[in-house]
Amino acid sequence: MKDEQAIENEIQAKGLNAPRLTPAQIDAVILAEQYHVFAGTTLTVCCLTLKNGFTVTGESAAASPENFDQDIGRKIARENARQKIWPLEGYLLRESLWSRRDPD
Repeated sequence: MKDEQAIENEIQAKGLNAPRLTPAQIDAVILAEQYHVFAGTTLTVCCLTLKNGFTVTGESAAASPENFDQDIGRKIARENARQKIWPLEGYLLRESLWSRRDPD
């Protein structure tokens, strides 16, 4: 997320202001989040529900059970799920821009 904010700051500093997605827009479409750790495993799954009801999932798992930490697993799984939102929202933005183009 830190790298994401650094990129956002660079985009703004360079005055690149054509329609685009921002980290804040990605976060704004998340309505709810749920987590599940499968019994006897280190597998953590995060399910993010978006405003339109669509869901995306992300996973994390520790290779060594001794390294498993539920909070860290949730953070990694959530970030993996959140990353899947970018292409979905990017497609919607591109579709919107394409439909508004001048036919000539």
